[in-house]
Amino acid sequence: MQSLSKIALVVNDYDEALDYYSGTLGFDVLEDTDMGGGKRWVVVAPPGSGCALLLAKAKNAEQTAAVGNQTGGRVFLFLDTQDFDGDYARYSEMGVDFIEEPRHEAYGKVVVFRDLYGNLWDLVGRTL
Repeated sequence: MQSLSKIALVVNDYDEALDYYSGTLGFDVLEDTDMGGGKRWVVVAPPGSGCALLLAKAKNAEQTAAVGNQTGGRVFLFLDTQDFDGDYARYSEMGVDFIEEPRHEAYGKVVVFRDLYGNLWDLVGRTL
């Protein structure tokens, strides 16, 4: 059996990213280890999630250019929730940048939001 455990997300700054993903989105900080030389091993995940984000600070011009555009403008990450309406309301209050109104699809409710770097996410309340 295989499973995805982490997805690397290139960020500009560890602390700024931690503030957003843990403070705004409510993700748990699973690890924040100083690796020396300004590098840290920073892992966050939604509570109870089996997959986590490794927040990787950009270290050169090529990586910096990819911050916020790791998928060329497509939705990059999909955040499933059992409380779509509650999470949508809470995120709205926290200033999350929703780029559309929630909509109903065959699989449930969905809305696209932009994180602090510009990456697009789907917040999904599945009914199937």
